[in-house]
Amino acid sequence: MNLEALAGCFSSSACVVTQLSTALIVGMLLFMVASGLSLIFGVLGVINFAHGAFYMVGAYLAYATYQVTSSFTLAFLAGAIGVGIIGVIFERFAMSKVYGSDILMQLLVCYAIILIFDDLVKMLAGPEYKMMGMPESFALPPIEFLGGFIPAYYVFMIGASLSIGAILWLAINKTRVGKIVRALAVNPQMVGALGINTTLLYAGVFAVGSSLAGVAGALAAPTRTLTPGMGLSILIESFIVTIIGGMGSIAGALIAALLIGFTRAFGAIGFPLFVDGLMFGMMALVLIFKPSGLLGREAAR
Repeated sequence: MNLEALAGCFSSSACVVTQLSTALIVGMLLFMVASGLSLIFGVLGVINFAHGAFYMVGAYLAYATYQVTSSFTLAFLAGAIGVGIIGVIFERFAMSKVYGSDILMQLLVCYAIILIFDDLVKMLAGPEYKMMGMPESFALPPIEFLGGFIPAYYVFMIGASLSIGAILWLAINKTRVGKIVRALAVNPQMVGALGINTTLLYAGVFAVGSSLAGVAGALAAPTRTLTPGMGLSILIESFIVTIIGGMGSIAGALIAALLIGFTRAFGAIGFPLFVDGLMFGMMALVLIFKPSGLLGREAAR
């Protein structure tokens, strides 16, 4: 515990700005992954334990595309769309077979996919660490704010994540398709009885949820070291986010992701050896006092 260092940081605007930017970056990446995880669970009732692997695949697809084209736009699209397509294939040929099954069966299917993806990455890209590097379009001087410096790419990441999150929220809450998806989450039999293709909807929701993990991986690629198995740590933190925010709640995922981001950024200064403990402690408190999460729906009795 180093409360003196934490107090010193809060007394320096430069330190506060630096840690705030770090908190927002961590929080936005977690939000992208956790919102996809939460969307899939909220509609399909499936806890996709392979979601972290989709994040990894998105990062590697972006890396490979950038190496060939030198275009970050194409790399970003490759990560998002590529993982969305993989998500549909995974849902149709694997997860759809275990809908309604025991959660252990779903876990085994997802764990098998994690192992397969990890080994495929090792075979195709090699086991060594990879660095995509900063795209040329973002190789700009950092932005000075209150004595602190924020890299231009960080600003882009935060803006892109918030924009995608806003579009997702509007699509779910303000469009006809969104209303159908919400109805599907509550009563899929009735939706099917109305002549709507629920199989197509399930695949579409899984594709969107998977794409969000791919988006997070593509956004993280220029700032993170790529390695097989890199999705495990973000998967664990994403589950913490979904539990704190509430399974199925996109707004809850945003709030919880920001809480985790701030905990990581400032906890690393004041509690460098207990950051993970702080996160799990918050999760435990939520489970004790509000098991449904901050903005989650109460279970029907």
